[in-house]
Amino acid sequence: MNLPPLSLYVHIPWCVRKCPYCDFNSHAVRSEQLPETEYVEALLEDLDSELAAAADRPLQSIFIGGGTPSLFSASAIDRILAGVNKRLAFVDDIEITMEANPGTFERERFADYRKAGVNRLSIGIQSFNDAALKALGRIHCADEAIAAASAAREIFPELNLDLMHGLPGQSPEGALADLAQAIELAPDHLSWYQLTIEPNTEFYSRPPTLPMDEALWEIQERGQARLADAGYRQYEVSAYAKPGHQARHNLNYWQFGDYIGIGAGAHGKLSEPTPCGLRIIRRHKMRQPAAYMDPARRIAGDEVVAKEDQPFEFMMNALRLVDGVDIDLLTERISVDICDIYPIMQEARNKGLLEETDTKIIPSTHGRLFLNDLLALFLE
Repeated sequence: MNLPPLSLYVHIPWCVRKCPYCDFNSHAVRSEQLPETEYVEALLEDLDSELAAAADRPLQSIFIGGGTPSLFSASAIDRILAGVNKRLAFVDDIEITMEANPGTFERERFADYRKAGVNRLSIGIQSFNDAALKALGRIHCADEAIAAASAAREIFPELNLDLMHGLPGQSPEGALADLAQAIELAPDHLSWYQLTIEPNTEFYSRPPTLPMDEALWEIQERGQARLADAGYRQYEVSAYAKPGHQARHNLNYWQFGDYIGIGAGAHGKLSEPTPCGLRIIRRHKMRQPAAYMDPARRIAGDEVVAKEDQPFEFMMNALRLVDGVDIDLLTERISVDICDIYPIMQEARNKGLLEETDTKIIPSTHGRLFLNDLLALFLE
């Protein structure tokens, strides 16, 4: 039985300031309080406990996320990657991504991250408008964002920019101006997504005034056309890439691959072969850094995904992809008989939510717009 490809997610949970829209596991810290050495040791101990589940598979990709990983020194990133490679093999063309914040940009530090092995940088720009950045609680200005992206373009073979739209008080013209500036910086990949208000955030407690639905729809339509004209193809709900530059790490998530998650609050998903098919286990780690760094408390919980829940979990990821996935992938990565879910797929086709094809599972344009309705069929 073939196991899915394997990736690694590394979570670094600290940032300079908690943004009011952020619901990620991140904690504000002063640089002198950053427990860099101790946390690197904890990460590698954490990985040691996950090695058996890796089943000797090489890593296809590594993603270092946060928080703000660029708060860590290049030597710390180098120790993490070297420690991982001592424990797990890398495929020859492994993709190693790290998130960075323009507010922590230093050209020499970026160059040292590249020397440590990072070959794809993802910069959290969010906007090129100073007033919008202030409203979002970001610590950088537009000029710093442009400088960081320009330097990264020279240093890293792959560059992703994160950009939001639908910001407080933002007009369609303002959103499209942000997009035009991002395109001018020539990233290989753009994560372009609408600001949403999430529970347990400052914006949830004190909601800002966001654009009306008509303006949001105009931003989406005009922005997608602008991206297409610039050669960026949408391949996922909020991901656009030049040909051949899709984020392989994220594709592994959406294609229901396996991934180890290490770090405070990190989640992992691993498959285990059994005589009755694949057993899928989700594991998550303690969110608070102090608790995570205590080996006796590190693991917050394990959950075996029930067989009847596996089709929904698979679809929740795969249906984000514009081109969908091969039906064969469904039977490879979850324990399901295609005959059991064929009636659901046919119902979705009849409702215009899936494309009419016998070899792939592809959401229609209508299905992408009403993705929750499509997923609800598989939840039932």
